[in-house]
Amino acid sequence: MPKMKTHRGAAKRFKMKKNGTIKRGSAYRSHILTKKDQKRKRNLRKPKVVAAVDVKEVRELLGK
Repeated sequence: MPKMKTHRGAAKRFKMKKNGTIKRGSAYRSHILTKKDQKRKRNLRKPKVVAAVDVKEVRELLGK
């Protein structure tokens, strides 16, 4: 049986934490930042976690 391959797009977007949760980046952070107020941009910097309903699918993509 061949080895499972990691989905490379997912590997660049998600990271596993030691406790098993999966970190992700924030959307709406890449461009057109001048119209977004400072509070909104500051909150987008905070680390986010993948929703519970999506964890199983992301784990499969990461091969974990």
